[in-house]
Amino acid sequence: MKRTLLLCFYVLSGIILGALVANLCAGVPALSWLAYSNGITVHPVLDLSVIRLDLDLYMGVSVAQIITIALAIFLYNRTPLR
Repeated sequence: MKRTLLLCFYVLSGIILGALVANLCAGVPALSWLAYSNGITVHPVLDLSVIRLDLDLYMGVSVAQIITIALAIFLYNRTPLR
């Protein structure tokens, strides 16, 4: 349980830190490749003829986020737990 929560913390920290790095590097010409992002869209629809549930989910992933998530998983593996 403790390891799972720690992994979630590391991955969420990597996502947030990666988004911050991508935003900061977007204006720097030499580092603008870190801000390159691509999005994934999922559009599930549930139609029961009485009620219709329509969701639109979008997730944008940048190069900086991929690097920081990989770094977070590496640091998680190097963290000693009792």
